[in-house]
Amino acid sequence: MSDSLIDTITPKSDQLNADDLMTGSATYTITRVTRGSQEQPINVFLAEHPQPWKPCKSMRRVLISIWGDQGTDWVGQRLTLYNDPTVKYAGVAVGGIRVSHMSGIEIPTELMLTKSKGKRTPVTIQPIPGQPYPPEDFDKNFPAWQKAIGEGKHTPDSIIAGVQSKGTLTLEQVQQIQGIGNG
Repeated sequence: MSDSLIDTITPKSDQLNADDLMTGSATYTITRVTRGSQEQPINVFLAEHPQPWKPCKSMRRVLISIWGDQGTDWVGQRLTLYNDPTVKYAGVAVGGIRVSHMSGIEIPTELMLTKSKGKRTPVTIQPIPGQPYPPEDFDKNFPAWQKAIGEGKHTPDSIIAGVQSKGTLTLEQVQQIQGIGNG
């Protein structure tokens, strides 16, 4: 039995929830972005979490402002999410997921976001530092990753998460890893 009891408080849900971040912020690597429902129009799949994050409109505005409006361009990018307990729903502070850091920017980026009707507030997104993952290391390690995935020891998402912790993968590198086992 593991010493960690975190699994005992994990909400049963089809998405990443603010409650999942009650113990602190977490940095994730985006592996896929799809369209969702009318109420939750975007599903952001994360290498380090089994359920997708379904960002609210304000956070979608942040993502699009920094990374552009093409979800495919977000694949391989990293972001840090946290639980903001001041987020209100129907006038009650219920908490919500917010972005604090993003890859792909070199300096802190301030955006003006709508907080309530007619009221805008500045939000600063910090950069996630990271050096590009060297292509020669990628080429050297790729056969081992193929073998590990083929033997069921890892998934493409777990490989991506592990590599991203050492450096920033390019979109092409992420796509190559995702393609293992699909060919």
